[in-house]
Amino acid sequence: MTTRDEDILDFDFFGEDEPPSWDEPSEPPPGPPRDRPPRGPRRRIRPPGNLTPLVRLIALISLAILIVVLLVVWVEGCATDRKRERYSDYVTQVGGVGNRSARLGQDLATTLTTPALKLEDLDAKLGGYVQSAENQVDQAEAIDAPGALHNAHEGAIEALVYRANGLRELKTAFQETADAAESAVAGEQLAAQMDRLLASDVIWIDSFEARADEVISSEEVVGLESPTSEFVTADEIATPASMAAIWTRIQGADSGGTPPGSHGSGISYVRVLPSEVDLSPNEEATIFVTDQLAFEVGVEDTGDSPEVGIVVTLTIPKDTGPIVMERTIPFIEPGETKAVRFNIGSEIPPFAPVSVKVDVDPVQGETNTANNTYEYPVFFSLTP
Repeated sequence: MTTRDEDILDFDFFGEDEPPSWDEPSEPPPGPPRDRPPRGPRRRIRPPGNLTPLVRLIALISLAILIVVLLVVWVEGCATDRKRERYSDYVTQVGGVGNRSARLGQDLATTLTTPALKLEDLDAKLGGYVQSAENQVDQAEAIDAPGALHNAHEGAIEALVYRANGLRELKTAFQETADAAESAVAGEQLAAQMDRLLASDVIWIDSFEARADEVISSEEVVGLESPTSEFVTADEIATPASMAAIWTRIQGADSGGTPPGSHGSGISYVRVLPSEVDLSPNEEATIFVTDQLAFEVGVEDTGDSPEVGIVVTLTIPKDTGPIVMERTIPFIEPGETKAVRFNIGSEIPPFAPVSVKVDVDPVQGETNTANNTYEYPVFFSLTP
């Protein structure tokens, strides 16, 4: 091998010059100014490369949770609205039937206390009342009650059935007692049928109202209450004594004469409330006008027979038209005094001397009516 050949083989595969090392820079960086200390090496803080996707994922999950929560709230709100609407519709429907039934009870009381009522007329009216009561049972049965109110609704239907049956049996009892010899016996038989009507009010309250209110409360249906329905507003009219008096009156009307025994009614007293001052027909009284102003009228049965349906009327004159109010005493025993109240309030114009008039309608067979009407001179004032 010659010297030429050695020169040819003697070469660096990667080149003659070695690359500079990264650990040893070719030139050192300039030093810090002499007037301040040297600073440490600066580092650039870079976020991890996967932080942005993580933030996006968290945001999407949060948005999904919010949507689900809002959806649940919306669904629950819709369900609550639908429940309340259904319960409200039910209360409206059953309340309508209950109101019509209560008015039927008022019509019955008015009919039974009507003077000079004959058995034939009473029988026709009772027949109509029975038909109306049966229709009300059908109407109640056709109402679609919410499931939770099913038992309560059955209670309402039961009360209406008692009323229809009571009216039907009362009609029959009047027919069967038409030839009775004693009013007391007839009164007992008639009162037994009136007991069905009294029981219907108890059933409505206990089996319907109480149950329905409990369900409405447990279902958290706000703002709804079960409707009321009172068929017999004056319990005293359903007693044997009062039914005997009604029977006696009907017998007298059928015979074309007056009921046996003496009959009469009269004004016992007229009292100003809340001052508790009794008025006199012969002396003017000063009355202090307040929101609580009222008049109480005491009416006495002056005969030896019980009376039913005594109408009392109070009249107070005014420039814009008189104040006229009526109250009815359903039943009163011989020698008994019963009171009715007239709430007036502050409707009275002050500084006006007027006469307060009180009238009590004569009962059937009454001959002395001198104490049935009085006028009381009064002076209304704003100061005591």
